[in-house]
Amino acid sequence: MKFTLSWLKEHLDTEASVDEISEALTDLGLEVEEVVDPAKSLSAFTLAKVQEAEQHPDADRLRVCKVETDDGLKQIVCGAPNARAGITVVLAKPGDYVPGIDVTLSVGNIRGIESHGMMASERELELSDEHTGIIELPSGEVGQKFTDWLAQNDPAKVDPVIEIAITPNRQDALGVHGIARDLAARGLGSLKPLKVEKVPGKFPCPISVTIDADTQGEGGCHLFAGRLIRGVKNGPSPAWLQDRLRAIGLRPRSILVDITNFFTFDRNRPLHVFDADKVKGDTLRIHRAKQGDTLVGLDEKTYAFSDGQVVISDAESIESIGGIMGGLETGCTEETTNVFLEAAVWDRIQIAHTGRALKINSDARYRNERGIDPEYDLQAMEDAAQMILDLCGGEASELVVAGEVPDTARAYRLDTDRVISLVGMEIPAEEQRRTLEALGFRMEGDMAHVPSWRPDVLGEADLVEEVARVASLTKLQGKPLPRLSDGVTRPVLSPMQLRERSARRTVAALGYNECVTYTFIDQAAAALFGGGDDAHMLANPISSEMSHMRPALMPGLLQAAARNQARGFMDQALFEVGHAFHGGEPGEQHVQVTGLLVGRTGPKDVHGASRPVDLYDAKADAEAVLVAMGAPAKMQILRGAREWWHPGRHGKFCLGPKKVLGVFGELHPKVLAALDVKGPAVGFTLWPQEVPMPRKSGATRPALVLNDLQAVERDFAFVVDADVEALTLVNAAQGADKALIDEVRVFDEFIGGSLGEGKKSLAITVRLQPTDKTLKEKDIEAVAAKIVEKVTKATGGTLRG
Repeated sequence: MKFTLSWLKEHLDTEASVDEISEALTDLGLEVEEVVDPAKSLSAFTLAKVQEAEQHPDADRLRVCKVETDDGLKQIVCGAPNARAGITVVLAKPGDYVPGIDVTLSVGNIRGIESHGMMASERELELSDEHTGIIELPSGEVGQKFTDWLAQNDPAKVDPVIEIAITPNRQDALGVHGIARDLAARGLGSLKPLKVEKVPGKFPCPISVTIDADTQGEGGCHLFAGRLIRGVKNGPSPAWLQDRLRAIGLRPRSILVDITNFFTFDRNRPLHVFDADKVKGDTLRIHRAKQGDTLVGLDEKTYAFSDGQVVISDAESIESIGGIMGGLETGCTEETTNVFLEAAVWDRIQIAHTGRALKINSDARYRNERGIDPEYDLQAMEDAAQMILDLCGGEASELVVAGEVPDTARAYRLDTDRVISLVGMEIPAEEQRRTLEALGFRMEGDMAHVPSWRPDVLGEADLVEEVARVASLTKLQGKPLPRLSDGVTRPVLSPMQLRERSARRTVAALGYNECVTYTFIDQAAAALFGGGDDAHMLANPISSEMSHMRPALMPGLLQAAARNQARGFMDQALFEVGHAFHGGEPGEQHVQVTGLLVGRTGPKDVHGASRPVDLYDAKADAEAVLVAMGAPAKMQILRGAREWWHPGRHGKFCLGPKKVLGVFGELHPKVLAALDVKGPAVGFTLWPQEVPMPRKSGATRPALVLNDLQAVERDFAFVVDADVEALTLVNAAQGADKALIDEVRVFDEFIGGSLGEGKKSLAITVRLQPTDKTLKEKDIEAVAAKIVEKVTKATGGTLRG
């Protein structure tokens, strides 16, 4: 939305500067995007008078002029054909920047003669394209600022142009009068009342208007008004009107068209004029178009309509697209002498649908689809008709009206105390009421009646917003929140949030890069990890690649790894902490901590330190994270994880057969192949909710326990079947005496020899740590017997002799 300062002052009595107005507009929510102030680029130029103009001795087209300036008599070489003694000119001195030629002047030497400045043309000052000669002024004093002379004699050339951004909820600011109302409410001046015209009808209107029953009201046209003005003289608009339209980027066309454009921007009131002599029949009918109907618009393009779009027709054909664009056939020209002026209130949604379908972006559509003042429709007919009579002559008919003004009456309660509470500023109740009244609201007690030009105000919250933006939120002062309790404040984060934070920091410290992947994945990837069913499917997915809720975090990390590998990054360590979904109902979700290692442990080197990642890398990292989350030191490692883990190279961290804290291991080759990941790839998934909460919630650490009794180690070798897992043997030995056995580890495996076919020998070391007394040989033997018994029962093996 563009307007000039002088245009604004037609509605606002103010002495505020352009900068003050711009700052206030932005603060009011009408953000200023650009201010074009011609006076700033012309501020350095002054008036001067040519005293003498003689022929240059070495150039036929140059003159050496003696120019009277405020700094005395100066010599200037000029090539303009109209340079002569006695004229008043615009002077640019050495050091001045000339915008039209993008040059900063200096003392020049032209054909051997010094020149102290230049006398400017209109193009050199960017006032117009005229450059056949220098500017000749009919008046002015030597030394007078050129901008002051223009302000007195040609103010349009130094009239600042302000452009503001209009949000969809500020329809009233699409007219200069509405902008002035906001500034007056802020206190930057007083709003000038609009002149209410009343044009008496001299004769009955020969053209009637009708609205079809299926087009009347919501979804079509609420009100259609018109009148004939005969005997008009169309032609160029007066200079003041042309200057205003040019300033905001519109090309003046004719008085009749320019008047409708003026009301569009001055009052946010789109109008249309028909050449009445080109209207067939005696009726204009508002109705819905049929498929195949066409119209040649004022832009000379042909538009084909669909069923239901609202148009205006005469007795023979469609003449206008309702509220969007007129037709070329009935457009006004210089030969127009009888004109039919119309103003209507259209359904906003219908205008938007039609405009989008026809791909028309007109000023009328822009305003009609955002909302105009319906109660101003009939008065607009009077105001515009009077302006046509003043500028074009003629006489007006009586009004013809179809439909009725839609009822926009509504009121909301203004709770002044609530406003203060929400805004956070002390705004007196009377000031709140004055603010709303200045914006056009009518106050009756605590009830604020919304003006017809504010369709965006739809509740008490909007009243709070109006008061707040006029009061200016820049005046808000920061205040510390009151303490809810004395002493040390309670922690903000819950124990589970603290656990997630510890896990995130620990994995990052291990060298992993954190990822944040989408909660949605494709069906194929979800199916690989136990999801992809109807319970996880989205009803309205963003795309086919995001059709299901993720059942685990691992597929997202694998897809990220595949994208990185495609770009040449083969060695990766990625992790994510987030929610996965085990169902489609609210609450059927759980937090996971997932890490992924792909490729090698590091770049290749001459020492051969680099190796492919393996499940023990994932196991060590997972154990570190579990410790950070407070998991018990002693855990069992069991088999039996889901099918996307390698069947023989994985393990579960368990506190029992049914209490699983996490899983680690290699990813199944079929999963890697399906997601296009080049292995090796190992990882882990941990469930923070499964880690038992500490029995004590205090922040103090437990006392350090140092055993002063000597630990004892004993080695055992068992002969078992070749298919028996070492983990089974270790778990059995560990369970022989949970209080006394501190650690069990495998240190040797032997196959072949005298063991025979299908057998192997597994050797373990068992570390016994007494706590209350030194172990005697009989105590050690008793524990050893339990170990042999447990292992024999669990594996079917025998103690190797």
